[in-house]
Amino acid sequence: MKRIMLKLSGEALAGEKRTGFDEETVRKVALQVKELVDAGFEVGVVTGGGNFWRGRTSENIDRTKADQIGMLATVMNCIYVSEIFRSVGMKTAVLTPFECGSFTKLFSKDRANKYFGKGMVVFFAGGTGHPYFSTDTGVVLRAVEVEADVILLAKSVDGVYDSDPAKNPEAKKYDEVTIDEVIARNLQVVDMTASILARDNHMPMWVFGLNEENSIVNTVKGNFSGTKVIV
Repeated sequence: MKRIMLKLSGEALAGEKRTGFDEETVRKVALQVKELVDAGFEVGVVTGGGNFWRGRTSENIDRTKADQIGMLATVMNCIYVSEIFRSVGMKTAVLTPFECGSFTKLFSKDRANKYFGKGMVVFFAGGTGHPYFSTDTGVVLRAVEVEADVILLAKSVDGVYDSDPAKNPEAKKYDEVTIDEVIARNLQVVDMTASILARDNHMPMWVFGLNEENSIVNTVKGNFSGTKVIV
């Protein structure tokens, strides 16, 4: 395994505050990613935007416009997180599927590969660039495009369960589950569009709890306690 794609939820970036940023939370993520980069891994990052905006936050805004606000929220998140990454000694680049002036560079596979080759952490902001697609779809799309080996889904829960563990104390956690079962049972690892895209392009996903100590490094280096979604 050489190239990994890390998905961070917007809510995770907010920590216990639930909105905005929690700098200490982001710094802990940065230090873990730096350990991986120093070990020779290539790391791409996709962030959600839920710490600022969710697509249906307002019922008075057109869905397309609401989704555009969400895309811009992910751009803000990527710029912020990339700067925290830089503060601990990494080189970063932020790519978007649409023009953002001098803030970011336009995404292309060639440009991403050039940055990976320079040892940079590459942030993929702005989702797919189109409404009606989530950052789940965005992370799978970018992972497929840049030929990542695996997607790491850092979540608030520690894996995939057969039902919501917050509502069902008897919920069973999977150590491993196929993407076909995820789709058939609507286990909501990622949304349905992203699940089908992952299945059709044979992209594995590993789900784990971000808040567990050193969870990103442990996941990559083999001390994995989450759920592997296999294809």
